[in-house]
Amino acid sequence: MPQEIKFGTDGWRGIIADDFTFDNVRRVAAAIASYVLNYEDAKRGIIVGYDTRFASPRAAQSAAEVIAAAGIPVKLANDYTPTPAVSYAVKNNGAAGGIMVTSSHNPWNWNGVKFKGKFGGSATPAIMKKVEEELLAGAMPHGTKAALEERDLKAPYIAAVCRFADMDLIGKTKLKFAIDSMYGSGRGVLAGIFREHGVHHVAIRQEVNPLFPGINPEPIEPHVAMLQQTVVREKCDAGLATDGDADRIGAVAEDGSFVDSHKCFSVLLRWLLERKQWPGDVVRAFNTTRMLDRIAAKHGRKVYETQIGFKYTADLMMGHNILIGGEESGGIGYSRFLPERDGILNCLLLANVMAEEGKPLGQLVADLQREYGPHYYGRRDLHIPDEVKQSAIQRARADSTQKLGRYRVLKKENLDGVKFFLDAPTNGNGAEAWILFRASGTEPLLRAYAEAASAEVVTEILAAGESFVSNGG
Repeated sequence: MPQEIKFGTDGWRGIIADDFTFDNVRRVAAAIASYVLNYEDAKRGIIVGYDTRFASPRAAQSAAEVIAAAGIPVKLANDYTPTPAVSYAVKNNGAAGGIMVTSSHNPWNWNGVKFKGKFGGSATPAIMKKVEEELLAGAMPHGTKAALEERDLKAPYIAAVCRFADMDLIGKTKLKFAIDSMYGSGRGVLAGIFREHGVHHVAIRQEVNPLFPGINPEPIEPHVAMLQQTVVREKCDAGLATDGDADRIGAVAEDGSFVDSHKCFSVLLRWLLERKQWPGDVVRAFNTTRMLDRIAAKHGRKVYETQIGFKYTADLMMGHNILIGGEESGGIGYSRFLPERDGILNCLLLANVMAEEGKPLGQLVADLQREYGPHYYGRRDLHIPDEVKQSAIQRARADSTQKLGRYRVLKKENLDGVKFFLDAPTNGNGAEAWILFRASGTEPLLRAYAEAASAEVVTEILAAGESFVSNGG
């Protein structure tokens, strides 16, 4: 009996040698090939890329061989490549789809496969459903063997992001940046762009090390500690980080403090609306800051709230006039570039904002907190048995749950998980307090996300949430 393969919010991932095996990679690649043969123009071919993890290059080669054997031409990356570069190649080459071998921000012993639609973004829920059907049917198509050729996917992508951001302006400033690729497939990309355009920078963790020593390649605390130290030591105006496959952003202010993805999203949105004045509405995932709603409202823009996973954002981007869309984990994308999250592009755009405003990153965040009210955010990842996870979600949904810690539950929403809005103080015009409980569909994990008007209340709410999950109180 073949192992069960589950698709999560962005493709499939598993533990190397346990779930993530070459055999399973071939099964997933065959299902994608079968989808393309049945629903797309297979002659357009498939782009295949890979990150810096154990087995990624070989797994990508295996996937490419299965697809070529099915009669679909393949362009395979000739080097470790950021996920958004694969997505750009799909769109730029008019390909039928793209495969990226990566498990993004997961620990070193994980790997996976992402599938990109022909539009150059995360495959929509409808597409993923069809791929799953092919997988369940055990599809393994064969045809006249098609061409399999290696390509540089990075150079055209780098040229495109440099056209999208104002590199001349960034190059003219005296700003200094620290760059952290977290040993991921963004290695050398930002540093190369900054070097070419005369931007002062210092780069760390650019080498290939599939063990990601001491960290998970996720640009959040505590994994950005080395970047924080570098920013302070080198007197930088900001630190910019990308995750394992470079589609997510993390940042550090000039004083070494962490700037979460919500603040990055908010800084970028405000700049787009005030400086660029580009048209379009905003998409945010259910677990992101509501500061975005306040910024959008001031400029008369609509906010769409989606389930968690960039595929839902990409789906909306193609059906509506969307300016920007993003999620809690640092994935932010722009319709006028690609319906895809892009850590490299967002690092360039944050530098662009700083250059245009003439301010370091921390000052831009402070300006936001002053104008739109104090918003603080936190997240806890609770690794718990499945039965505890399911019990917590059931109790959260129950009408009898009307209190969390010392705060009353004012209302609940259940777009994706269960969110409590709480009667915690807003300190004038600060954030309305909320906590979201969301169970992972693929692992024994429950995440609690919270926002409030002070860091202390966020910590208190998360502690109360953890107590609620573990012992029902």
